[in-house]
Formats: sequence, structure tokens, C-alpha cells
Amino acid sequence: MTDKTPQDLVAEIMRETRIAVLTYVNDDGLLVSTPLGTQDFESPSTVWFITELDSDKVAAIRQRPQVNVAYASDAGWVSLAGTASVNTDRAKLEELWDPSASAFMEGDAQDPNSGLLQVDAETAEYWESPGKAAMLVQMVKGAVTKSDPDLGDSGVVPL
Repeated sequence: MTDKTPQDLVAEIMRETRIAVLTYVNDDGLLVSTPLGTQDFESPSTVWFITELDSDKVAAIRQRPQVNVAYASDAGWVSLAGTASVNTDRAKLEELWDPSASAFMEGDAQDPNSGLLQVDAETAEYWESPGKAAMLVQMVKGAVTKSDPDLGDSGVVPL
């Protein structure tokens, strides 16, 4: 167990994850997951993604804004549950635009089809990884002693 608060741990895992997975409900009522690069988060409760406004993803989110955003790194795993909204604030888009956005977008920050998804998370479920070596030791210990291994801290925190 760590001396970090759950909120600190959630933020650490999010910062260490290059690509997040956004899950939303499409027009057919099916869950769809898509990888997105997190551009920024002010706190784990507000996350920003750059996107093309004419995408199926944006159309579906406008209809059903409930989303999940998942992060996984060597430090652990985070699942944010919240609400997404489309944001066309040009100043915020300019602030968040970086060379990685240009690699995945057809236009640039001035393109009228470029915009933002803002995810306001209500809860974060997390699991802190004890590290590969410690996890292996715990799994072997659990198998030998027929007990549950200690695979790290986990929980749900309101955001």
C-alpha cells in the first residue's frame, strides 16, 4: 500500500498513460471504444481530448453523453465514469494543440472541424499495481498457500 491519496494515485496513473480508451454508446445502442490521447486534465475530474467534430463518435456523444475513460500504465489502472460534452472554445483548443494532434487530425487548431471533448468524471475506479516482481511473488505465494494474493490497492473515489 502507498502513502498517496487515492486521488493522487488516480492522477499519477492518468499522467503515465499515453493513450486512453474512451467508451461511448453509438447510434445502434452498442458500446464502442476508441483510443484517444489525453491532451490535459486539470484534475482527474476533468479530461480533455482533441477530436474532429463531424465524427460518428461526437454525434453519438451528443445524443448519449455518458462515457467511460480507461487508463492503464505500469503504475496501475483507472476507469473514469462521467459525462462528455463537445467544446468548441478556440482558445482552449489552441492551448491544448500539440504536434501529436496534427498527426491524427486532418486539419489544425484553426480548422472549424477541430474541437474538444470535455469529460467530466463523477467517479474513478482504480487499481494500483505493486510492480511486476512484487505481483509475481504474490501470485506464487497465493498459489502455494491457497490464499488470495495481495495485488495492490484498489477502490472507487468520487471526483
